[in-house]
Amino acid sequence: MNIAFFLLPKQEVAFVTADATLRQTLERMEYHRFTAVPILDKEGRYTGTVTEGDLLWHMKESEGKITFENASKFMLKDVPLRVSIKPVSIDANMEDLINLAKVQNFVPVVDDMERFIGIVRRSQIIEYCEKFVSRESLNSSS
Repeated sequence: MNIAFFLLPKQEVAFVTADATLRQTLERMEYHRFTAVPILDKEGRYTGTVTEGDLLWHMKESEGKITFENASKFMLKDVPLRVSIKPVSIDANMEDLINLAKVQNFVPVVDDMERFIGIVRRSQIIEYCEKFVSRESLNSSS
């Protein structure tokens, strides 16, 4: 199965750019009710994923210098990313996709020039696998 079948395209994905402020990032995450969003560079390449935890730890470690009120003065590029969310190529096989989905809520998908083209959500993969389990159950009860 081609992973493009599962792809939620870039235009439907909430993401931030590397030059975003902490406030912009927080507002995007709050608006979409996401706990993690992909980060793209100016050329549209996937550079990582920022999580709520990354932002909160960064604010905590600033020892009060960064607050919600002044978050627009601080840049996302200065936030250390604590978890490495790995992307797959659009040409990857299902096994690669499933292996990443076991440890990531979503899998970023990139083209052959490393440009971000969308994500595959873990829930979509589980739904796909559920169909096979259901068929197995039906076949074994016959």
